[in-house]
Amino acid sequence: MSLRIAIQGIESSFHDLAVQQLFPDTEITLVPCTSFKKVTIALEQNKADLGVIAIENTIAGSILPNYQLIDDGDFQILGETFLTIDMYMMALAGQSIHDIDEVHSHPVALQQCSEYLLKLQPHCKIIEGKDTASEAQKIKQLGLKNVAAIAGKQVAEKYGLTILDRKIQTIKENKTRFVVLSKNAGKSDGYNKASLRFELGHEIGSLSNVLQILNTFNINLTKIQSFPIEGQPWQYSFFIDVLFEDYELFQEVITVLTKAVLKLKVLGAYKQNLSNQPYNISDNKELFQEVIIAD
Repeated sequence: MSLRIAIQGIESSFHDLAVQQLFPDTEITLVPCTSFKKVTIALEQNKADLGVIAIENTIAGSILPNYQLIDDGDFQILGETFLTIDMYMMALAGQSIHDIDEVHSHPVALQQCSEYLLKLQPHCKIIEGKDTASEAQKIKQLGLKNVAAIAGKQVAEKYGLTILDRKIQTIKENKTRFVVLSKNAGKSDGYNKASLRFELGHEIGSLSNVLQILNTFNINLTKIQSFPIEGQPWQYSFFIDVLFEDYELFQEVITVLTKAVLKLKVLGAYKQNLSNQPYNISDNKELFQEVIIAD
């Protein structure tokens, strides 16, 4: 039995590439979704075993709504991978950059290419679409002239589109972090990273106190992101990533932090993966028993 993985986008999208990087030796059935919200719905309704979603980008920053989706759905992060993102302008064969009146792509992709797109305006309309690959697919299927898409090189190859310009992202060293989502937590063997969410009271020094606790236990804070709490004006929750060497010590830290904050939630413990190693489903046999048995 193949592993069903929900992604935002279609085959050849950047999310598809992230899945291929994470699971190169596993039989995969992609569950394409038109939005990140629908990825989480697919998980909730057991239409997918896992979800893979982008969580932050070196140009666009944190994708805040996706943090909220993880929190709201009570999902667990099982792993991560990082993908180098190069953006290409593409259109039907025979078109040149001077023929283009509209440029379509996913909003985050457009944001990553904002400086380039400024040079095309006001002559070109910039149109937000569902997904990088889907917009390119639409151009090919409908034979849309004078319309270009921004997507990865692999998309142009798949749909036979002509590349009009290359690596048009604002910052050339453009990377996106993707995380693997599950309805269940994995085992702790080898874990050295965790993602947490917490809320604080209004006491002076409350955030400083949290940081001091992490420092006392030699826990390395690698990311902190504030997020408005819905329905509570000027109230914020914090999402953090931390690194640790001892999982049992990390659990002690969680106990201490629970007493220092109003609310605390572990969004996932997993292995840091800066080297982009494949995710080993055998590490969590109980989550993927049917897939492993089929193999």
